[in-house]
Amino acid sequence: MLVGPSVAGILLTGFVYGKAGLRQLLHRLLRWRVGARWYAVALLTVPLLVTAVLLALSLTSPIFLPGTFTSDDKAALLLVGIAYGPAAGFFEELGWPGVAVPGLRPRYGVLSTGVIVGVLWGAWHFLVNLWGSGGPSGAFSLLLFLPQFLFYVGVLPAYRVLMVWVYDRTDGSLLVAMLMHASLTASLPLILAPPATGVPLLTSYLVLATAMWGVVAAVAVANGGKLSRQPLRRQVA
Repeated sequence: MLVGPSVAGILLTGFVYGKAGLRQLLHRLLRWRVGARWYAVALLTVPLLVTAVLLALSLTSPIFLPGTFTSDDKAALLLVGIAYGPAAGFFEELGWPGVAVPGLRPRYGVLSTGVIVGVLWGAWHFLVNLWGSGGPSGAFSLLLFLPQFLFYVGVLPAYRVLMVWVYDRTDGSLLVAMLMHASLTASLPLILAPPATGVPLLTSYLVLATAMWGVVAAVAVANGGKLSRQPLRRQVA
């Protein structure tokens, strides 16, 4: 799941664009001179939004409390998130904004590009979700499947729209995209994941998806009703 996008991204870049494309991929990977606010957006959007959603839901039941509030070993939980998040961000984002976003963005706006890549991103995780949806007897469990499915089709496309928007504003910085992905992976399903399962977990993802799309709408309104700047030129001529 992690290595697939990175290997595909590097191979396709070399196959389609040659050495010039690979050099440009490396250049975008090392593009770190962007405004500090974009690092803040990349690292804090998910933790703040997820914490707000879960704390609001916890007013109805403590089962929605973030994992950092309920874990007996908070340090270990934090370390696992910090270790796994950057790995997921690095490997997967070599494919999504490494190849897919630059190929789509010159023809489509931020919203369309984000939705297309976000749906593909969710579909990439679909089989993992399906394989992990069996009960103790091995039978398919709808209550295990539906929450993750909602996360993939509701939360991920909305977040990818935000990622494409940030990618646009940072002139194609892969580093910032990787940090944004790392923040998501570290937060969910690791550091902030509540102990909820079944219907409560489904509820939390439904509210989170609504809130995430609300952030997308707020960003669009703050930018004069649109997310896109001028269409980007292709990364490699």
